[in-house]
Amino acid sequence: MILAFDTCLTACSAALLDGETVLAARSEAMPRGHQERLAPLVRELMAEARVGFSDLSRIGVTVGPGSFTGLRVGLAFAKGLSAALSIPAVGVGTLEALAYGTEGFVTAVLDARRSQVYVQLFGDGRALTAPDALTAEDAMARMAEVYAGGPATLIGSGAPLVADILPQARTQTPDGPDPVAVARLAARGADPKHPPRPLYLRAPDAKLPTL
Repeated sequence: MILAFDTCLTACSAALLDGETVLAARSEAMPRGHQERLAPLVRELMAEARVGFSDLSRIGVTVGPGSFTGLRVGLAFAKGLSAALSIPAVGVGTLEALAYGTEGFVTAVLDARRSQVYVQLFGDGRALTAPDALTAEDAMARMAEVYAGGPATLIGSGAPLVADILPQARTQTPDGPDPVAVARLAARGADPKHPPRPLYLRAPDAKLPTL
C-alpha cells in the first residue's frame, strides 16, 4: 500500500493506493501553510480509508520543481515516515506528475517567476526532455522543435505564458498534480537506494547575507 503526497505548489494533497485501487485521495488548495496541514491531512485520509501506518509499504513524494519551502515540507515528512516505518520513500518529479495520464504531446510548465518557467515535454506519457528552467521564449522555441503534430496539452501555472506557440492546445492550470498520479508513479520500479532529494532547477530567491 502506498501513501503519496504533494506540497510543491499551491495545494496540499495526498492519496492512498492499494495496487490499482484508490482507497482515498484529497487535495486542498493553499498557497501556504503546508507544514501545518500535511500531517493532519494524512491522518484524516488514513482514518477515512481505515488503514494504519503499519499497512504502508512505500511512500511517494513530489521533489520539485516548485516552492522551495513547500517541497522541503513534503520531503522532510516523507523521510520521517520512511525512517520510522522502515519503508522506502520514492521521489516523483512535479512536472511528470502533472503530465501523467494525458495522451498526446504534453507540456508541463510552471511559472517560476523572474521571467522564467519550469518546463518538461512529454509524448504519450514518455519524457521527451529533462526538466529545465527557461525563459518563456526559450520554452516555446523548444516546444516548436519537439512538437510533431497531433493533440496537445499545456498543463500547469505557466501554461498561459507559453500558449501562443500552440493556440490549438488544451490548457489546464491545476493547483498541483493529482496525488493519485504521484502514487502511481511512485509505485513503479525497484526500491530506491537513497532517500529522495529536492529537484532544484535554479538557486533560491532568498540568500543568506555575507559576513
